[in-house]
Amino acid sequence: MELGGGGGGGPVLAGAAGAGCLLYFAYGSNLLRERLLLSCPSAAPCAAARLQDFKLAFGHHQGRTCPLWHGGTATLVQSPGDEVWGIVWKMNASDLSSLDKQEGVEDGIYVPIEVNVHTQAGEALTCRSYQMRDCVCGPPSPQYKKVICMGAKQNGLPREYQKKLEAMETNNYAGPVPILEEIEAATKAKKIHSA
Repeated sequence: MELGGGGGGGPVLAGAAGAGCLLYFAYGSNLLRERLLLSCPSAAPCAAARLQDFKLAFGHHQGRTCPLWHGGTATLVQSPGDEVWGIVWKMNASDLSSLDKQEGVEDGIYVPIEVNVHTQAGEALTCRSYQMRDCVCGPPSPQYKKVICMGAKQNGLPREYQKKLEAMETNNYAGPVPILEEIEAATKAKKIHSA
């Protein structure tokens, strides 16, 4: 498959995504449609895909706990032989600044990276993704884990991979997580509209 661009401008892809669109590989809380739509209303699922030679890790930027999720958040770590499953979302390039903001790019928490993933149909796609800078390992909160597992199930990621996610240790945080309440409200609203 021929991907447009190629001029070093990053993965705003003319060929695969269409003019003015980009492909984004989500592997953390943005696996869940309702989570991503909070900041990127144009996002539409494209395909489940596998990133080879990386593993999923959790941690804190410079050792500071994420105030949004009260625990470690997901990142990609190079690891030959491992793989990370996620969802390729197609979205309008106009949503890019709010996606970058959600990922803390301006604050230097995550940096945008370009990754080559393979869909279940064997199609190769070049996507934007994010990697944490200065990551200090730490477990996620149960609430963050819940959102990732919901997203993996919602999008039909391989069952073995879902089992790995479900087995992740958490930090047992039991306090309020307002973002989770917002996501759950959006999920309930969607069910009411589709009923």
